[in-house]
Amino acid sequence: MGDYIDLRPILRQMQDIQMQLSNEIDTVDVRVKEVDGNVKIINSKVEQLAEDFDNFVNMQTKANRLGQAETRLVKIRQELEKKYGHYDLVRRTTTGILQANDLGLVKKSTITNASEELMISTPGYWLAPCLVALAAWINDQRDLAYKALAEGIRRDDEKTSLFLALVCRRAGRKHASLQWVQRYLAAQDEENLNRNAVVILDAYASGLLGTDTEGTVSKQIDTWMGHLTAKPGFVEQQTKQWSDAINLKRTPITGDEGYRYLSRYSHTWPALKEVMEGARLHATILDYFNGIFAQKSSTDEVKAQLDEILTSLVTDFDDEELPLRRKERFEQFVVDYQGDEAKAKSSMTVEKTALEEHKDFTQLLTDSAMKPQVSHANPSTQKFAIALSRDWIRDAYNDIIAKNRAAVPHNIEINVDTFNYSTVDGSNEQETLQRFNALIDHEMNDALIALAMTPFEKFMLPGAIGLGVIALIGFVVGGGGLLLGVLCAIAGIFCGVKYYSANKREKEGQSRIRSDYETKRSEGTQIIRAMLAEVVDYRREFAKQDAQSAQVLAFIDSITPEQYVRKMPNSTRKVRVTTVPAAKA
Repeated sequence: MGDYIDLRPILRQMQDIQMQLSNEIDTVDVRVKEVDGNVKIINSKVEQLAEDFDNFVNMQTKANRLGQAETRLVKIRQELEKKYGHYDLVRRTTTGILQANDLGLVKKSTITNASEELMISTPGYWLAPCLVALAAWINDQRDLAYKALAEGIRRDDEKTSLFLALVCRRAGRKHASLQWVQRYLAAQDEENLNRNAVVILDAYASGLLGTDTEGTVSKQIDTWMGHLTAKPGFVEQQTKQWSDAINLKRTPITGDEGYRYLSRYSHTWPALKEVMEGARLHATILDYFNGIFAQKSSTDEVKAQLDEILTSLVTDFDDEELPLRRKERFEQFVVDYQGDEAKAKSSMTVEKTALEEHKDFTQLLTDSAMKPQVSHANPSTQKFAIALSRDWIRDAYNDIIAKNRAAVPHNIEINVDTFNYSTVDGSNEQETLQRFNALIDHEMNDALIALAMTPFEKFMLPGAIGLGVIALIGFVVGGGGLLLGVLCAIAGIFCGVKYYSANKREKEGQSRIRSDYETKRSEGTQIIRAMLAEVVDYRREFAKQDAQSAQVLAFIDSITPEQYVRKMPNSTRKVRVTTVPAAKA
């Protein structure tokens, strides 16, 4: 008994060491979790910062381009004013002389003096000699009228012919008016028409040229149409031409449009959005056509309508101004789109044909019908252009309908986090949720397995017990075995702490994983159900919108060109203007 050694102090020290190691390991574990959380937060903030920076750069670029466009607009308009501003005075004076002559409030000598001054101040401008000729007619100066007229024809034969056709018709000289019209049309190429041809189309469709008893205009239109339709590939060209023009009326879907979950959680959304835009086009086109044909026309204000067309001719169709007008239009688009140059270019491309100096007759009809703001066509011309192009419009519209229906996705993808499945009409909710839950269970099980202790960590517990037994034996034996006992005791404590830490990490991790995946299951189930409900709504809305295509086709079939070319009764207006027959080419 004399050899008895008190091991209790050593055991207490070992317990203290064990508790200290355990606390330090817990502290390290907490710190590691904090660092991991901080890293995730930093990554999230970095991503948000990058996104915010990109947005800032984009906004700043647009803001800079907006300021640039506003500055350029001022310069372009100043250049227009400098180069062509004096034309405005001639234009205003032309209409003013016509109206003043109607009222009889201005002396003829004043009209003559005004026209002569403008002739001197605007050299080279085609309208100036026409204004002198107009004043000469009013003063019954036949020789001067012919001389001025010859100069106007020399400067611009086409515009002078158009101008005189409208002035003669305004004065009630229908025969002379049709002669000028015939002169103008005879010089035209149906495949390379001057943009001014829309003026004659306006006047003809509005009935302002009177009854075309000799078929001067109608025969020319028939001839043009015959030549164009005989060209190879004409039908295909018209289908594309009208398809492009009709598709300009599509209204883009910019937000989720009531499909919050589909737009966010379905890779099919871009295609769904595209075909829904195509389906909604039917109502837009129907409203557009109805709006045109619902406008009532009247012949009560013939002079007002002629003055409007005359203003269009002298104001909007000067080819030398077109390069600057195009620049002005583009910069205005940039301003309208708040500096977004891509959208401005897209809109400019759309209007390109309407701003071209020459185009074929069918393109003229298309632009008159679908781009009236740019082509300056009045409602009567729009009606006539649509009616005359009815068959081409029907073919193009059927093509649009067929392409849009063919593009409708059969399967709509459901993409919620790592879950990817599909539905046709939203009726497979039970099957979809079963697959989703199976995926959640599978992923959770994989995560739990990945978190489980390694074989080495599991071996720590029996290892600690074994080392503890050896240590106890060493302490009992004493002598040289005491050192071995101490070493085994320390190793055993380490193994025990290692096992305890790993076991604790596994249990806490399992609890966290189960909680996270149950949250994912709950939120995912809610999202999937909402998506399937939106699929049902989407299919229903598409069917409803698509069905309106039948109304559009029925409307197109109901119109004919003859309905929309107005015939005016013989004019009894008493305007004393000398008739000037059309000069020979």
